[in-house]
Amino acid sequence: MNWEQLLSLKRFGDTHKRLRKEQDETRLGFEVDYDRIIFSSEFRSLQDKTQVVPMSKTDFVHTRLTHSLEVSVVGRSLGRKVGQRLLEKHPHLRDVHGYQINDFGAIVAAAALAHDIGNPPFGHSGEKAIGEFFKSGDGRYFEDQLTKKQYEDLCSFEGNANGFKILTESRQGRVGGLRLSYATLGAFTKYPKESLPKKPSSHIADKKYGFFQSEKDLFEDIANELGLVKRGANDAISYCRHPLVYLVEAADDICYTIIDFEDGINLGLIQEEFALEYLINLVRDSIQTKTYNALENTQDRLSYLRSLAINTLISEAVDIFMTHEEEILSGAFSKALMDYSAYEAQITDIITLSIAKVYQSDEVIDKEIVGYKVIHELLSSFTKAVVNNLNGEPSNFDKLILKSIKQHVDLNKTNLYDSLLSVCFYVSKMSDGNAMMVYQKLKGNHL
Repeated sequence: MNWEQLLSLKRFGDTHKRLRKEQDETRLGFEVDYDRIIFSSEFRSLQDKTQVVPMSKTDFVHTRLTHSLEVSVVGRSLGRKVGQRLLEKHPHLRDVHGYQINDFGAIVAAAALAHDIGNPPFGHSGEKAIGEFFKSGDGRYFEDQLTKKQYEDLCSFEGNANGFKILTESRQGRVGGLRLSYATLGAFTKYPKESLPKKPSSHIADKKYGFFQSEKDLFEDIANELGLVKRGANDAISYCRHPLVYLVEAADDICYTIIDFEDGINLGLIQEEFALEYLINLVRDSIQTKTYNALENTQDRLSYLRSLAINTLISEAVDIFMTHEEEILSGAFSKALMDYSAYEAQITDIITLSIAKVYQSDEVIDKEIVGYKVIHELLSSFTKAVVNNLNGEPSNFDKLILKSIKQHVDLNKTNLYDSLLSVCFYVSKMSDGNAMMVYQKLKGNHL
């Protein structure tokens, strides 16, 4: 792979090549990507979507929105620092093509901003709930009516693939979705493969999948424009990652490691003294004892340690990326950047404690149970109505359901897969609160 192709400014529908040196410096193409994402309705809905603690009403616990903004800030720093090093190493990118340090930061920031845009309500349990509806719930009825790959898309419903669909799917008045640059879409796609074969290797790019069957042709067009290296066997659609994906992933890894841990402390799920010691172990080489001891409350101490930890991990991630740049460009780099961290033991300690005290806390588990019930009821009612309508035999109740969802679900789909995916797409874009409200209506508990 080469950086000239990987930094493509092309957008869906373009008939002429966009050159970096011809860009308006006051509103660069990659910065437009960021703007389009942040003004989208799908991004705004993240303010009422779970990060770790579902439906938390406290003012200091992160939602998907605040998490995404923070990951974007970290991603921008990573992109700029790597961009500076890359332009020093490959000066023709600047001197011939006109690329600047901030271009790398803008691409990574935009992709990081959107990295959770496809997540359903109720956090990762929402993803699992959609999948299990088709794998072992009422949706299993459709297995024999779909191809294996179509059915796997539903059974292993993936927020990353759903995010790609949100960013690219055409609809009335919005041809090409948000029409982001192909560079940003490439940097967004952590898993550039289809749902089958499932985990064909231990390569990080094979951990999950990145696009549904409905978007596979579009993704192949993007991959070819960016010059992504094809991988996988036989007819499997699978590519090497865009190099900047590794920076988006690192930004997310850094933030959830440190900030989910911070949420656990603020919620009282992790003891302050115990937790602060874990963070101190991560930044022991850079902490200024006098400054730290002068801080009088938990919030200030956490803020100070968080800042040091994030800066420490950003600098390290940049060094790791540049050390392995050639492997990354060849597609041979098979792990996440933070897997090579010198602080892996400290990071593992923090994540292990977060899993035990936060992710598996009674509060989280109880509310995830509610999420499963809500999503199953929504999918059951909506898929029944849509499929009965597709078959020309909707009941009177189905007709009422169809009227309530016609602005959100494309009822003109002519095949089963597209119809079912359209329902999942609608449910996935709901906020936690909206999903609860619609559920109450379906149960007859709300007028």
